[in-house]
Amino acid sequence: MGLFRKNPVKKLQQEHEALLTKAFQAQRNGDIRLYSTLTAEAEALRTKIETLKNESED
Repeated sequence: MGLFRKNPVKKLQQEHEALLTKAFQAQRNGDIRLYSTLTAEAEALRTKIETLKNESED
């Protein structure tokens, strides 16, 4: 039934990694404000990923 359903967690994990990469680059360029913003967004996304993982395990 769910054979061809896309895994939303996988997509969110890719977005999370992209945000962390952007944050790292911002930090290296000295833009600490952007780094903080991107890190906060990545953390919120990680929380969402964990919630989805827990829901799928139930």
